Amino acid sequence: MSAAPALQQLWAMASAKPAPPAARAEPIESLAFYRKYTEALLRKYMQKSMEAGRTPSILGNVMFRGKVSSYRLHSFEDATNFVLDIERCLKRLDKFSQELVARIALQEYSQSETAALTGQPLRSIVRKYPEAIDALTAIFLKYELLNLDKRNSCQGGKNR
Repeated sequence: MSAAPALQQLWAMASAKPAPPAARAEPIESLAFYRKYTEALLRKYMQKSMEAGRTPSILGNVMFRGKVSSYRLHSFEDATNFVLDIERCLKRLDKFSQELVARIALQEYSQSETAALTGQPLRSIVRKYPEAIDALTAIFLKYELLNLDKRNSCQGGKNR
């Protein structure tokens, strides 16, 4: 008995290539790429609101450290409009997402510290924070506060 017929079948199986997956009609839209820009915009919001002498409304009456910057505003009205626009977008998030954004992005707590402060498991915070940032990114993109077409991408908005 010869092994030739068995080898031919084995070679035929080895050379058969699986069919490539069908191409999608629409690409999967992922907002994860924009998270760093959203967080940079939130840091700018925090800075501008502190420079304007206004505690961000999402934080309530919580005390935290401020940062000093040598950046000059074009005008007080521009800074005020920017702060109000960001606050309106933040209010579109659900309460828990607002709390996560406030603790982690604005107050700069770690995710484990945020878990301890909120009484949530760390695993939930690790899962829900990116979802909150993605939801906020979608809102920023919808209202054109986050404009990545310009050279200075985290400036946000048309006039900023």
